[in-house]
Amino acid sequence: MSLSADQIAIRDAARDFLAANASFDDVRTALSGSDGWSPGLWKQFAVELGFAALAIPEAQGGSGLGVAELAIVAEELGASLAPIPWFESAVLATLTLIEVGAQAELAQIAAGRIATLAFRDAVGAHLPGGVGPEIRDGALTGAAHFVSFAAAAELLIVVAREQPGLSLVAIAASAPGVEITPVTTFDLTRPLATIQFNTVDIAAKRLCPAGGGEAAFMRALSMSGAILAAEQVGGMRRTLEEALAYAKQRVQFGRTIGSFQAMKHRFADMKLLLEGARSAAAWAIDAIAANDPEAPIACAGAQAYCSDAYLRIAAEGVQLHGGIGFTWEHHAHLFFKRARSSSALLDPPAHHREQVARAIIAAPAT
Repeated sequence: MSLSADQIAIRDAARDFLAANASFDDVRTALSGSDGWSPGLWKQFAVELGFAALAIPEAQGGSGLGVAELAIVAEELGASLAPIPWFESAVLATLTLIEVGAQAELAQIAAGRIATLAFRDAVGAHLPGGVGPEIRDGALTGAAHFVSFAAAAELLIVVAREQPGLSLVAIAASAPGVEITPVTTFDLTRPLATIQFNTVDIAAKRLCPAGGGEAAFMRALSMSGAILAAEQVGGMRRTLEEALAYAKQRVQFGRTIGSFQAMKHRFADMKLLLEGARSAAAWAIDAIAANDPEAPIACAGAQAYCSDAYLRIAAEGVQLHGGIGFTWEHHAHLFFKRARSSSALLDPPAHHREQVARAIIAAPAT
């Protein structure tokens, strides 16, 4: 995917800022703090530089850009592992709100308010079936599980079951009846929580007609998957760069380990996976931008391929660093954990491969 001059400027601005403000030491400091993430980094990156409002229309205070620009920033964040709720607020929540035309909520996000999308049931069942919260008699009940950056969010975009389908509502995280409980997570850079809704009044909080939000939700989720694939590409790229740098300076048997033929083969395999993932993500982004009818297939394919490729590359990154790669103090395990959590965030690779297969079977013969 070739970039325009403006897109290159966006990429360089994000890359330079993160290089200066989100080193691995900075990430560890944020993870060990009381918040578990970096509010200061969020304010600078998302609010002051405007990266939280890239896709929000100009009428609501945003930049009015598209998925291509979101993907560019996502790749840089994936390479840095910056512990901020950008994907949750600027992608998941924002794209969902755009799909339902929720102008007031979009303006809030553009102004710097953090939002996240709450929808999962307790077992993480495939979507759209795996939605946990429910709306009964005009009140939101039940719980949303595995909600990313819920403890940092000020605005909750909740997907809930309601006859005849799924509904979307916007709830303040501080609203009466909302209880947010952080849970122990494998990936410390993307904290999760459970949100309990204890008969929360949804009057004036609806974002769509009762039971009429499933199509918008699934479209937003599909597009978000393409952005997540771009984030995974960034993680793969950084993992390969770090492993290569180590192999060029680590000496064993009087030679740098990168000079051994067996190591070269492994790096070549990682590079091949990375380029395949980059192509898959670019296809999905281009398909969305062009309103291609095959965009959902492209997004599913990108999620499946990039999730598997990131896991393989991240595992190699740990291995190729030798003994130090297995230590808590090294950063290699952070990429492996991000790879694992990302592969389950918007349904696992097997589910997306099934979606592609079903689409192929259903396609008319040519």
